[in-house]
Amino acid sequence: MKVLMLFTVLLSAAGVCAAIVTQTVEYKDGDAVCEGYLAYDDATTEPRPGVLVIHDWMGNGPFSKQKAEELAKLGYAGFAIDVYGKGIRPQNPKEAAEQAGKFKQDRKILRERVSAALTFLRTQKIVDPRRIAVMGYCFGGMAALELGRSGADVLGIVSFHGSLDSPAPADGKNIKGKVLVLHGADDPHVPDRDVAVFESEMRSGGVDWQLVKYGNAVHAFANPAAGNDNAKGAAYNEKADRRSWQAMKDFFSEILAGK
Repeated sequence: MKVLMLFTVLLSAAGVCAAIVTQTVEYKDGDAVCEGYLAYDDATTEPRPGVLVIHDWMGNGPFSKQKAEELAKLGYAGFAIDVYGKGIRPQNPKEAAEQAGKFKQDRKILRERVSAALTFLRTQKIVDPRRIAVMGYCFGGMAALELGRSGADVLGIVSFHGSLDSPAPADGKNIKGKVLVLHGADDPHVPDRDVAVFESEMRSGGVDWQLVKYGNAVHAFANPAAGNDNAKGAAYNEKADRRSWQAMKDFFSEILAGK
């Protein structure tokens, strides 16, 4: 009986010690200071795969930080990055459109900003620099693809309801990692033409790619804050959210396992 009680106490203590650690960190892209959010499970000190999480047009906030924490629970180091820069957090759609537009119109500076976050993540002791992937939502999905098009050495790219257009489709040949695009089949913000051109870009570039369409889903289907009215063009869809997250988990299990 005493042995059983001691074993129970030890198990409880181990549970208390292991926890998701979160840190607000600063890093730079040239002179620009960015403020990211790093999350990992301290149950192990071994280097683990790292995943960049790129925010939607509202900037690095609760949603992207939550995703970093969820990735940490899966055994990864989740890093919610900051594209806009420290202190720049849109308060409404108009401000968000202005900030996102700056980077969407200049893909070069967007690539540089995301690359700075990738460089920072690679230097963290908790991360295996050989096993890194990137994912993003809406604006962030587009940014994740642009990082790949820049030739960045990442094992995988995941876009959740992201823009698929590219001012330089030939850059698809630079993508080194595998690509998973999770797309709302009824998304009015990503027209069928953009989807077709993207598919052509992937084929021409010889990329290992997948594109999954979710029926009855529009833009922002993975974000509960988007409401539930498809007529507005952006709305949450519980099934698409759940299914796309599972697809991402399976994808990461395939590309980030091992050493």
